[in-house]
Amino acid sequence: MRSLDDPMLLREIIMDHYEYPRNHELTDEAGYKRVNMDSETCIDNIDVQAKIENGIIEDIRFDGEACAICTASTSIMSELLAGKNLKDARYIIEQYMNMIYEKDYDEEVLEEAIAFKNTHKQANRIKCATLGWNGLIKLIEESEE
Repeated sequence: MRSLDDPMLLREIIMDHYEYPRNHELTDEAGYKRVNMDSETCIDNIDVQAKIENGIIEDIRFDGEACAICTASTSIMSELLAGKNLKDARYIIEQYMNMIYEKDYDEEVLEEAIAFKNTHKQANRIKCATLGWNGLIKLIEESEE
């Protein structure tokens, strides 16, 4: 198995989710909440949709103009959090944000997010990697109100 410190492995994961993003299409189906996320530091602008029923994230979708890191991160999020209850989703999001902001990486919790292990080396990339996740936090908070 290749090491998580292998930059080519990280690049492959990022590019796989960038070139073949999961759930990269919005829907007009009833029951979806939507938020627009516009980065203050770059051109990234994405819409995030979530269908949250009875405390379960049933589906996450997104679309917009975003860089490889932003698209890949949101694509990974849409796979990782779909089907999770809000408590588990919040825990995963908290771990992800710790990994990004505090450089505190937990392979067991965020195996799918290894592409972002070294994001903290460029401050502007933190915004890219967290844009979709912050959008989902807003949608979770709306559903809890």
